[in-house]
Amino acid sequence: MVRIAFSERPGRHERHFLRKLDNLFFPRPIPNFSDEDLLEVQRQDHEELMAFLQSLRRLVGKAAMLKPNEETEVILDLKSELEKHYEQACGLADNQAANKQAIAQLVDVIMATIQRNAAGDTLAEQELAEESLARKTHFALLESPLVADLLHPESVIEADELAAVLLTDPEDFVRPALDLFDVDQRRLLAQDMQVLLDSHGTEDERLRERLVWLQAGG
Repeated sequence: MVRIAFSERPGRHERHFLRKLDNLFFPRPIPNFSDEDLLEVQRQDHEELMAFLQSLRRLVGKAAMLKPNEETEVILDLKSELEKHYEQACGLADNQAANKQAIAQLVDVIMATIQRNAAGDTLAEQELAEESLARKTHFALLESPLVADLLHPESVIEADELAAVLLTDPEDFVRPALDLFDVDQRRLLAQDMQVLLDSHGTEDERLRERLVWLQAGG
């Protein structure tokens, strides 16, 4: 029997579904599934994508209507909305490179306007430079799908699943995600991961190395 295929570029719901497939480190693993189960998470991702595209078109239209002398509050609100949409785009299904580039370019245009208005104000110029650097760093972190999944306001990753996710997600996804946690949080997560490994009696060298790596601070 031909089964429904997994998505080539899954969104956050299907991505988490895949994490839990036959993964006994999760508190609620998925040992088997039906086509209907897979179709449901794909449907959720598709609906999220459609809503995002509609909202992004609205934002682009709003940006196009900005007046040369637009109020600062209006400009800043638009910038904030665009930044939130960039975060969301990083967790969506399909290839969102073009949408992310368009959002980043709009934010750059808005920042250029704000910087022109702040010209000559040394403190304001410094704060804007620091903000631009922080945004660039933040956007770079979001290239990890795990970071996008964790930062979503309605994250699909439950608190009791976090240790399992950090233990079994690809290392190149996990490494940037560690920047979201402070030293104490990492220590507690490493303890949870140790418990998971010990309770399952696994001798998987790769997972043991992952734990040692995290215990050392990533």
